[in-house]
Amino acid sequence: MDGPPDNGAMKDAPLSLALAGLAALAVAMGIGRFAFTPILPMMQADGSLDLARGGWLASANYAGYLAGGLSAMAWPWSARAAIRAGLLLVAVATLGMALPCGISGWLVLRAAAGVGSAWVLVFTSAAVLQGLDRAPAHDRAVLAGVLYAGVGVGVAIAGIVCAMALAAADPARASWIVTGAMASLATVLLWNRFGQAWPSRTKATPGAFLPPRALGLGVCYAAFGFGYIIPATFLSAMAHEAAHGGFLYAASWPLFGIAAAVSTTLVTRLAGRANPRNVWIAGHAVMAFGVAIAAMASGIAAVIACGLLVGGTFMVVTMAGMQEARREAGADASRMLAVMTSSFALGQIAGPLLVSALAATGSAYRVALGCAAALLIASAAVLHYLPRRASS
Repeated sequence: MDGPPDNGAMKDAPLSLALAGLAALAVAMGIGRFAFTPILPMMQADGSLDLARGGWLASANYAGYLAGGLSAMAWPWSARAAIRAGLLLVAVATLGMALPCGISGWLVLRAAAGVGSAWVLVFTSAAVLQGLDRAPAHDRAVLAGVLYAGVGVGVAIAGIVCAMALAAADPARASWIVTGAMASLATVLLWNRFGQAWPSRTKATPGAFLPPRALGLGVCYAAFGFGYIIPATFLSAMAHEAAHGGFLYAASWPLFGIAAAVSTTLVTRLAGRANPRNVWIAGHAVMAFGVAIAAMASGIAAVIACGLLVGGTFMVVTMAGMQEARREAGADASRMLAVMTSSFALGQIAGPLLVSALAATGSAYRVALGCAAALLIASAAVLHYLPRRASS
């Protein structure tokens, strides 16, 4: 008869799963969604894109993310199949960006990468968090922080690769090829890593409606999506313009990623028991300050400060917002998470489109960042005064 599982194995298996999830999110988000940020100024420099069309490509990716998030709710196969499909889509779409497709082809490829990144994020999160139930209770929050550190790790690695590619004859094309090759290699290594099981789903109560305060959370999450996505999309382009090239321009995006990676593990250790709503509010306030610095001050120092403050809060707010949504929704968790995902994606789509619309004015970044800071502050106030569900 089999004896009880070894305690060391029980600790190592969840850690191994969290690290595999970290790698999957590094590909899906660091490459599938955000590799475009450091490559955008390269494509502007070689004349293949202008600011307005860069905004279109960013919004196409975020529209694909919305479609991927919504389609995940009706996914008919296993979590493993969804993660495989998402990683493969990210790898192929990233490599495809190195081809001279023109704006129409690139729009399709960026949208496809957005779909794939959403599938990986949704199903990796569900599969890994479900697997972490095997870990001791006090380790779960730390391991969840390890999982979501993958976003920042991927951003930092992609940023370093793109900085090194500046020495190539065609930096943009070299960056797409190398990041696409990295995504392809990770896809092969992770192909059999995740289990077949479906993530558990919470059934909504038939005929029930979400309370107004829950819908208010969705509006605030949309404001977060709008507020963070402008620096998350254009930080490297802003740094390139402010620094006229050079080391600090190349370092801006890796620093953003490092701040994001450190923040998830640090906050889970320091504020693991804090109320998620309060963490969310604090995150909006810090992010608004960072965005406002870049809106009001010129120069590379302001851009770097913005990157550190936004990078250090956006994954924290993501985790806190989803935790608060689950707490508020109760039995209607699946419907509430769909509302949050959709609201967040709509905010992300709107941000780059605003920059595109303002591109001809010469003050696109300043005006868009000012709007982002104002929305973040307003939404923090709404979150503070919005009634909270009574603890059961």
